[in-house]
Amino acid sequence: MVEMVNRPYAGAFEKYAVQHPEVLCLSADLTSSCEIDGFRDRHPDQFLSMGMAEQNMLSFAGGLGLSGFRPFIHTFGVFLYRRPYDQLMASVAYPRRKVRLMGFLPGITTPGGMTHQAIEDISIMRTIPNMTVLETGDATEVEGIVEAADSIDGPVYCRVLRGSVPRLFNSPLKVGQMRVLSEGTDVLVITAGITTEEAIRARGALDKAGVSVRHLHLSTLKPFNADAIVAHAASVKHGVITLENHLVAGGIGSMTAEALAEAGLAKKLIRLGLQDTYAHGGSRPYLMNYYGLDALALVRGIERLTGEKTGIDEGALDAVRVEAVHSAVKAEAL
Repeated sequence: MVEMVNRPYAGAFEKYAVQHPEVLCLSADLTSSCEIDGFRDRHPDQFLSMGMAEQNMLSFAGGLGLSGFRPFIHTFGVFLYRRPYDQLMASVAYPRRKVRLMGFLPGITTPGGMTHQAIEDISIMRTIPNMTVLETGDATEVEGIVEAADSIDGPVYCRVLRGSVPRLFNSPLKVGQMRVLSEGTDVLVITAGITTEEAIRARGALDKAGVSVRHLHLSTLKPFNADAIVAHAASVKHGVITLENHLVAGGIGSMTAEALAEAGLAKKLIRLGLQDTYAHGGSRPYLMNYYGLDALALVRGIERLTGEKTGIDEGALDAVRVEAVHSAVKAEAL
């Protein structure tokens, strides 16, 4: 039974920030939705409400960084790069300010539809010079993301999970290190964020079907450890599958393709994720199934890669974990 942790970010941020007075908490009118409402109430001297004005917030944060503070900006991921892109580049990334961009609702973790789903954020953020990109995949990584982000000498963008989050790992997130979750020899599976839980759901059935899976979980997306990816890819028989909560263009699938191509490693690659489409609203399990980001999609991808049927259906996979779209730990449910 997977342990579920309610609002892990809230406790982790407060614990860290009160020990570091130079850390400031900035909110763009989504305070409760980003789990910092308690921090606002208990530590008003470290909290700034910037209102629904993201462009100003990014410029302001750059100024705070120049003044020796380390601002943590909290809003939905889409509002950290779509509206304020120019300010992100000029006030934060170019001068290498220590601004920590905490982006909630990555990919299809929200039923809010196109306006709230950050589905191209990795592709954009990884192309920005000086920017580090991190992603959380479970409660343990959410608990460690604050300290990890604040260790970066420069700006960092984080894809943060909120609400009720499963605990999959026992060790903290370490910048630059990937997790090797299984060491199979047939297929390399690379996941990050919520897709790691789906790959874990599939692995038991794949093992019973005789498919040996090497499974990597990424939490540092930039800098991307291309050498390690290539070494793992070279050690498997059939090839590589990436499964990501993002468009396949520009994300982990693209980064893996670049790594394989530049190393001259001829391995077949299948990229699973959003295929040149926006996602509509719906629950996470529904959207992951509809757009082919779930455990069954991974099984079908492995069948395409190996050319062999596994006989696995939904009933053979570990049970899907269904979350309430509206709950006490998901303020505004967006």
